[in-house]
Amino acid sequence: MKKTVLMLLTLFFGIALHADPVYIGDKVDGYDLTLYTETTPVVGNNDFFVTLKKDGKIVKDAKVKIKFFMPEMPGMPYMEYKAKGISQDDGSFKLPVNFSMGGTWQYHLKFKTGDDTVHKTRGSVTL
Repeated sequence: MKKTVLMLLTLFFGIALHADPVYIGDKVDGYDLTLYTETTPVVGNNDFFVTLKKDGKIVKDAKVKIKFFMPEMPGMPYMEYKAKGISQDDGSFKLPVNFSMGGTWQYHLKFKTGDDTVHKTRGSVTL
């Protein structure tokens, strides 16, 4: 009986704690946006990437920034982390982010295109 309970607990925690890399696709004002990570996000340093496409072509001349935040809760202050996109050779933008704790982090992602229009999207990521 003890072995069965131990096996079930191991299976439960193995499934519950398993996380995958982030891959979020979105359409924003005619642009195809993809926010993704290459590894599973963790507490501490993470690299997020954004790709932008318009009519199937990669947009390289945009300025990208993101704000991750966690609202204030009882016994915990408001937390926020901002990052500016760093242009990569493949046309993506790298966003270095440092999460101070696990949980659900909301984000606001903005990008400014060559015509000086600012586009916005929002969502959340759970560590």
